[in-house]
Amino acid sequence: MINGKILVVDDEPDIRSIVKEILEDEGFTVDIAEDANQARHLRRTFNPDLVLLDIWMPGTDGISLLKEWKESKILDIPVIMMSGHGTVETAVEATKVGAYDFIEKPLSLAKLILTVNHALENITLQQENERLRTQSRYVDLPAGKSRVMQQLHEQIARIANHNTPVLIIGETGSEKEIFARLLHKQSNRADAPFVSVSVSALSPDNIIPALYGSEDQGIIRKGLIEKANGGILFLKDIAGMDITSQARLQNTIENQIFTRVSGAEVHAINVRFIAATNRDLEELVHSAKFRDDLFYQLNVLSLKIPALREHHEDIPELLDFFIDYFVQQQGLPRRQFNAAAYNYLRNYDWPGNIRELKNLVQRLLILGSRQNIDIDEIEIALGKQQSQTHDKEFNANFELPLRQAREQFEKAYLQYKLERANGSVSKVASDIGMERTHLYRKLKSLGIDIKPD
Repeated sequence: MINGKILVVDDEPDIRSIVKEILEDEGFTVDIAEDANQARHLRRTFNPDLVLLDIWMPGTDGISLLKEWKESKILDIPVIMMSGHGTVETAVEATKVGAYDFIEKPLSLAKLILTVNHALENITLQQENERLRTQSRYVDLPAGKSRVMQQLHEQIARIANHNTPVLIIGETGSEKEIFARLLHKQSNRADAPFVSVSVSALSPDNIIPALYGSEDQGIIRKGLIEKANGGILFLKDIAGMDITSQARLQNTIENQIFTRVSGAEVHAINVRFIAATNRDLEELVHSAKFRDDLFYQLNVLSLKIPALREHHEDIPELLDFFIDYFVQQQGLPRRQFNAAAYNYLRNYDWPGNIRELKNLVQRLLILGSRQNIDIDEIEIALGKQQSQTHDKEFNANFELPLRQAREQFEKAYLQYKLERANGSVSKVASDIGMERTHLYRKLKSLGIDIKPD
């Protein structure tokens, strides 16, 4: 981890000097402290990626300081303990408290460098795993063949490597975050954090501490802006931010600085801000509900995500994409749309956009039993038709286990088909492509009363 920041805490000047020189030769940025008080201060101001901490120091010893940091939950970085009087018991105590490793003095320079690199690689791996877990909830949508989507992808590629804020505009369900993540992936910040927050989910009292962090009696809680340093902070539903918070955010974006709540120090940052909204911010500016300076700052570069109805030619590809996705990610049974179903969905308005399409595919794979998906099944899933069970509309219960949910849908679906066929099992069997004997067994197992053909 070249250019990582390391804090060396030791009461011996020669040790501090030698270790600092060695680590700086390895490409690290190093600061030093001679006791616990200096270490506490530099933990806040230097913000190291790793601490080398001597055990035996005057005043507060190293293990006591490590306990203090761990108990106050302000330490989320590896700490390597050092001691010239090391014993097995001391090493065990240090690791129980939360030390990453323990090395003895006189220090072996090769072991020191190896241990530091391993510790930093380990924390980097943990952070990468967390980033991948977060990203796994999102998908890289197919670019599509429509001109409007091709233009959108071209625009993302053009602006990806700028540092200018971006405003993403799109209807509900247009998956604005997917396109924000695509921009991040194509940018020179791809290896840096992508931090996402829904502004509308935070109350006015919580939004500033969430974004800026806080300090309380030496306990530091990092905010989302600090966690996004070097990368991108994605602000969903930016229109839901109150005016006071908007003013503070505007200053942060313009000057790339922030101060924690109850903190006194101003910290420099390098964060690209991407905001998203489904509302008309210009109209909110005119009604004094959104600051004009923040709007103009965010709107230097804007991305308009087209509604799904504006590129209906991409719908078959999206349907197939999400079938593959749910089969691979959730182990759902593979099904396919027939030609009439594709055509029906190409001409559907999709008020919920891509999110509605994704949810529809998932619902059909969970609840359907046949290989092919037809228009009747789609209309039931969309609520366009009623599946008659004592004249009540079928409502899927997604809290049920898969087997029960499938049986619930099958029963409603077959009752609907029987009603349309005036109770003729032969007609239903022909319509749905099932052998009549098998259909009789299925109807009996679901408790559906049938009349002889």
